[in-house]
Amino acid sequence: KGTLDVLLSYEIGEQGFEYSYAFDSLPAVIPSEYGVITLTKPQQEVAISENFKMITNIASPIAVARGYSKNLSVSATSKLTTIANISIKNSVKKRGVDFINKLVELYNKEANDEKNIVAQKTADFIDERILVIGEELESTDREVASFKQRSGLTDIESEAQLALQENSIYQQQFTEVNTQISLVEFLRDYVAKAEHIGEIIPSNVGLKDVDLSTVIDQYNALVIERKRLLLTSTESNPVVVSVTSSIQTMYNTVEATVASVLNGLQIRKQAIEKESGSFQSRISKAPEKEKEYLSIARQQEIKAALYITLLQKREENAITLSATANNGRIIAEAMADTNPVEPNSMMIMLVALMLGLCAPIAILYLRDLLKFKIDDRADVERITSVPVLSELPSGRKQTPVIGSVMVRENKNDMMEESFRALRTQVLFMLEKGQQVLLVTSSQPGEGKSFVTANLAVSLAYLGKKTLVIGADIRKPGLNKAFGFNKKQYGVSNYLNDPEGTRLEDFIFTSELSENLHILPGGTVPPNPTELVARNALEVMMEKLRTQYDYILLDTAPIGMVADTAIIGRVADMCIYVCRSEYTPKAAFAYINVLQNQKKFNTLATVINDVDYAKRKSRYGYGYGYGYGYGYGYGYGYGYGYESKNKKK
Repeated sequence: KGTLDVLLSYEIGEQGFEYSYAFDSLPAVIPSEYGVITLTKPQQEVAISENFKMITNIASPIAVARGYSKNLSVSATSKLTTIANISIKNSVKKRGVDFINKLVELYNKEANDEKNIVAQKTADFIDERILVIGEELESTDREVASFKQRSGLTDIESEAQLALQENSIYQQQFTEVNTQISLVEFLRDYVAKAEHIGEIIPSNVGLKDVDLSTVIDQYNALVIERKRLLLTSTESNPVVVSVTSSIQTMYNTVEATVASVLNGLQIRKQAIEKESGSFQSRISKAPEKEKEYLSIARQQEIKAALYITLLQKREENAITLSATANNGRIIAEAMADTNPVEPNSMMIMLVALMLGLCAPIAILYLRDLLKFKIDDRADVERITSVPVLSELPSGRKQTPVIGSVMVRENKNDMMEESFRALRTQVLFMLEKGQQVLLVTSSQPGEGKSFVTANLAVSLAYLGKKTLVIGADIRKPGLNKAFGFNKKQYGVSNYLNDPEGTRLEDFIFTSELSENLHILPGGTVPPNPTELVARNALEVMMEKLRTQYDYILLDTAPIGMVADTAIIGRVADMCIYVCRSEYTPKAAFAYINVLQNQKKFNTLATVINDVDYAKRKSRYGYGYGYGYGYGYGYGYGYGYGYESKNKKK
């Protein structure tokens, strides 16, 4: 009771609308952009607060229909029956039941309409012909009455009966043929009209020719199929186009068959007339008035027979229309389940269990997948097919012998054993006469000098006369590895003036072993690339090969400068160093370029700084030999890189 104030607000796209209404009674109608909204009284009293707010979602009929179609399920009970189960998921029980009942009702109605379309077309055709034949029969009856009145004849049937007895067979056949001719002519005129192409052709009109009836039935079946397809498709649909083409072809067949049947009936009529010539000669002797009457009576009989035939067919067609049965019969009424089908609590629990089991595995997998730095041998083997010689352990907790040399003589710790294993692998891969090892990496800070120094010491402890050359003349690093003065002269000074200097003056023996000799990098030159490209390098290496068992070249990162690739011409084997939890996978992939281009005779890789105790953790470099590349010289170092992972 009282006044109902309504504030209507809604949005269409980005545009908002707001209207105010006041109603004294219900039902109330509110127009909107979405349609007309009607407010009615509830069946039960509902307590509504003063500021009651209701949010309504308005969906288009097409969207609602798609939703119902998505939730609808139709399945056969078995392959041997024609019984189907129809079910639908809906949040309101009664609405779901009403939907299924209405769906079955509309299905039966559409099926019945489809079946009755032929019968209805036939009924229309018969009614049209009955009107025409009725008028013709009435005209013939008037002509008979007029003839009797003019001729003064009262019992012409009795008088003509005797003359017609012998002609009865002829009359029967003649009448039948003429009836069929009339029906076929009616059908020919119907088919000849262009507007009837693609429409139902009346078939149950008394035709006795089986072939013609069969062709018409086949044509009608195609027309019905096309109308059914057009309910859910357009005329451009390939299936509809195919059926339309078949209809045109079958329509031409119907026309040809009608013409053929009509021609056959005409021939048969002529044959009957010829056979009855003897009977006609007897009738011709009758008085002219009687002959005229018989001719009129014959036309009357033909019209009457055709009229009766059409009346019979109309009744038969009416029975067909009234006897149409539903395609589908409801075996069990629609009903709603007592328990909701969604949400499925058991499925939710199962999914939660699966997520609990799979989520940690997925997280671990994604963590490994998203890591962009090399961790272990598996990462290396996924990137390249180059063989891995060894995984060198982290030496953060180990005190170096000198500089960054960790290998000690006659010790069996993990570090010593790792370099012994590396030494064994290297010697196994080197062929007879090969003795020059080049050590490089993708970028600074990966441990090239560390690996070079410790491998050289391990070879020296084996009794092999070994020379280490500081071939990284841009940033000599052997001084840190072996703990000597950085200002030492070395290979750069010799290559700059091979004629005016003696190579032996730059080589000194390491205090670690009398078998270990060192040739430092020397003074940083302004033209390092041109220096290592000179022929003096080949001459120097040929001389050193005769003096040492093994020569190790500590070079610059090959992925950053061209020096190492140029020096590679004098090496027998390249050891490509990467560092665990330091080397980016993308940078390390450059090793595949070297492999594909066959830059070195033998190519292998070493994984440095592997923390076996805590492999997955992040840590700084622990050997104490980390350094940054770059100088204060005007020409710069040339790597374009400054290591950001220096030891903390």
